[in-house]
Amino acid sequence: MIVSKDAITQYIPHRQPFVMIDNLVSVAPERFESDFYIESENLLVENGQFQATGLVENIAQTCAASFGFLDHQTDGKPKIGFIGAVSRLEVFELPAVNTTITTIVTPLHQLGNIYLVKGESFLEGRILLGCEMKIVVSE
Repeated sequence: MIVSKDAITQYIPHRQPFVMIDNLVSVAPERFESDFYIESENLLVENGQFQATGLVENIAQTCAASFGFLDHQTDGKPKIGFIGAVSRLEVFELPAVNTTITTIVTPLHQLGNIYLVKGESFLEGRILLGCEMKIVVSE
């Protein structure tokens, strides 16, 4: 584990109750991995399931934390990022509360401060959601 739950807010601008990532499991320029335990009190839980909006936000926060971690390694200051667009969204399954999802993000392209990433969320090896996302990072 690279960054634990108790330190994750050092790398993302989000604060409770809108933190949708627990731990950064691994970070390399070509692949980011996180995990997240879904509690019943989560704002994005409905009818005992974490909603697709939560899975998309989890992918975005995995990007933010990972880019923040990489920035911290090079120049010390994590930058703020924004979702520019979400495309190729496919929802296969919604996870139940009291489960832990794993999220894998693969950066595909970079043009200046705009990144195209592929994000996928998994539960016990089953894919829950996949999408591509454009992330705009402040300079």
